Amino acid sequence: MARIKYSNDLKGAQFARGKVNEAPISPKHAVEIGRFINGMNLENAEEYLKDVIALKKAVPFKRFNRNVAHKRGLEKWDAGRYPQKASQVYLKLLHSVKKNAEYDGLDPENLTIIHVSANRGMRRRGFMPRAMGRATPKDRESVNIEIIVEEREE
Repeated sequence: MARIKYSNDLKGAQFARGKVNEAPISPKHAVEIGRFINGMNLENAEEYLKDVIALKKAVPFKRFNRNVAHKRGLEKWDAGRYPQKASQVYLKLLHSVKKNAEYDGLDPENLTIIHVSANRGMRRRGFMPRAMGRATPKDRESVNIEIIVEEREE
């Protein structure tokens, strides 16, 4: 597998970053979660994603919201979903970014997410079995996600 570079090359004492390549999740869910958590405190984002996995809070879908039902509890938006699988990948990535920040000497309680990038990865060829011994081709999607956090005094 080729090495993929970061899209934003911020380096310095107050930044930490993390990346996940070829995560087997929906690109639409990854983009919507990334758009939502961008600008949030790292601790608040982790708590919110844990509530999404527990089906207590929904992620607002602002771009990919065709035929998406209204969800209760969303502020300033009505359509949303509970992308559990993508939220688990984001939680692992946030945990990794937090550990990277601790290694760099940053305070993990004052970290703010300043950059989230989620884009489509490789497509793997798959097949869906059908009746009478046939099969239908079905591509399996993947996503590349990167997060950059900055230490800010609150």
